[in-house]
Amino acid sequence: MSEVLSGKIREKTGKVATKEVRKNGEIPAVLYGLKDNLSFSVSPSNLKDILTAKGQNALIDLNLEGDKQRKVILKEFQSHPLRELWVHVDFLEVDISKTVKVSVDVHLIGKSAGEKMGGLVNQVLKSIHVECLPADIPQFVDLDVTNVELDQVLHVSDLSLSDKVKILHRSNEAVVTVHLEKVKKETTEEAVIAEGETAAAEDTSNAKEDSTKKES
Repeated sequence: MSEVLSGKIREKTGKVATKEVRKNGEIPAVLYGLKDNLSFSVSPSNLKDILTAKGQNALIDLNLEGDKQRKVILKEFQSHPLRELWVHVDFLEVDISKTVKVSVDVHLIGKSAGEKMGGLVNQVLKSIHVECLPADIPQFVDLDVTNVELDQVLHVSDLSLSDKVKILHRSNEAVVTVHLEKVKKETTEEAVIAEGETAAAEDTSNAKEDSTKKES
């Protein structure tokens, strides 16, 4: 089921007009994708409620005053450099019978076995590109890393998605790796080498002592 977002068409555009929109407590927005482009404004709280409930790939019913209802998804947004708010949003109008390409976040679930042994989890892909019908866009993709050991890699092929969703990545592309931190690994290797050198030095010293005793 689509979420409903209300908006008001903006007759005026440009910096002065968008500044006035923000002054009135709304977010300037634009719509594009199918037949026409529109400038409008939306309520920050209305948009936030939708994205909090359904994620940034939510399929939205956009209701604009004096216009027909349109199916849209959030395409881009601009954030304020200092405050936690959006200053502009772009929406893409979609045809629900045609596929779209979007980015979906990958969420890691659990604590890996390798991490419990001191390993470091490196999420190579924080999001993936997929193609599907607008109604089939996943909110996010879960990936269980509980059983991942040290020096083990999970690939795109390990992701579980609906058959309705096509992943636009190579199946062997790495998503997550677990490995020892470089500093720790180097320290361990150096310790092993140093221990070996010490043992070798002791063996040489003992051999010299034995040789001296025999000569005397």
